[in-house]
Amino acid sequence: MTTATELPTLHESVAYVGALGKATVADVLREARAAGRLALQPRCGVGSHPQMSTLLKDIERHAAPDVLSLTIDAHTRLGRFDHARSVLDRNPADLNGYPLVSHGWRRGRELNEAVRAPLEVRHGSPDARTLFRTAVAAGITSFEGGGISYNLPYSKDVPLERSLAAWREVDAACGELAELGLVVDRELFGTLTAVLMPPSVSLAVSVLEAVAAAREGVRCISVAYPQGGHAEQDVAALRAIPLLAARHLPAGVEVHAVLHEFMGVYPRERAHAEDLILYGALVARYGGATKLITKTYQEAYGIPDTRAIVDGLHLAARANSPLLAGWRLDEARIAEELEWLLAEVDALVAPVLDSRLGLHEAIAAAFADGTLDIPFSASRHARSAVIPGRARDGAIRILSAGALPLPRHLRDRNTDALRTRPTDLYEALTRDIDHFPRLFGEPNHRL
Repeated sequence: MTTATELPTLHESVAYVGALGKATVADVLREARAAGRLALQPRCGVGSHPQMSTLLKDIERHAAPDVLSLTIDAHTRLGRFDHARSVLDRNPADLNGYPLVSHGWRRGRELNEAVRAPLEVRHGSPDARTLFRTAVAAGITSFEGGGISYNLPYSKDVPLERSLAAWREVDAACGELAELGLVVDRELFGTLTAVLMPPSVSLAVSVLEAVAAAREGVRCISVAYPQGGHAEQDVAALRAIPLLAARHLPAGVEVHAVLHEFMGVYPRERAHAEDLILYGALVARYGGATKLITKTYQEAYGIPDTRAIVDGLHLAARANSPLLAGWRLDEARIAEELEWLLAEVDALVAPVLDSRLGLHEAIAAAFADGTLDIPFSASRHARSAVIPGRARDGAIRILSAGALPLPRHLRDRNTDALRTRPTDLYEALTRDIDHFPRLFGEPNHRL
């Protein structure tokens, strides 16, 4: 197994990236935004090295995405490198992603050299230090996650103090790399638990992770937001990202808005799924997103195959058509959503940023007392007292705010929008989660 002592130095890794002769992810994002074009990136990851190489090359040959993903397996995400190695040796197909640490940085470089597009590592690690060092050695120029967003949705009992400290080292290394001339894009996972995520909760977590990253010297931050399903609300959330960045981050930090196409229950019929994919791409374009993480028509059935990934990219690319430049939404409604959303985010982050504690300590303390919270968390270090709901118009609101420090008028606006929901909470949440299959009139396929 590759160990940390076998890794090249940061200077050597920077030199390798320079010698590759291709754009970094930060370069790609900057160029896409300057051109007013939506950059596209699929999800993909398999255990076998030859199959991973083939997958990347096939996707690039048939769809030419701007950024390619290296999705990491669950064992590696949790630091169980010996387990990942054992499964890899026994049967790579049993892994749900690419075990980069087990394969080693040299094989990572082989993947990098096999395609023109730059790579991003996507994972879910509360402690990503070893994975990050391996990714940098492989010449990978974008790394997803953060001490909140890659802990609370994924891990049962990792204290926030521990994950925040580990991610602080990752961000500090990005700062050092930037000083050496290599800007690594740090994408923040605002998707969180991906189920009925209130936009203000998503953005508040990303603001805090972005502030933490910028303080360690990170120069390029992508704030990823999960499509909720209501066009004006989602557009408002994307447009909020540069405004929040201007309020809370240094001027020298590049910030890009990223949309994750809908992460919830997908329609089973291909035509319905493709409608949702195109809908998400249009929302990303109209909201001013720099990049879109795409989905496929096979989402309802499991891990998509290469053909579905390629088709999803082609469909999402239609959002860049000049024929759609005149597509319009209700600007008055967007402006109203944006005003309320910014007020909610400020109410959530101000007590943390104004705390006399250090930032990481203040974040952990806020989650401990529930003044920061996320719904449906896997972790015992979040209260999960926040209960979301979908209003009749499809917008996601907060039914119960728990201990979130939202002023009364903000709480009332949320609960007022949900007064027509079924009184049975389980029934209401089930309906909300199944929103798009129900919208298309698909039968209930739940077991």
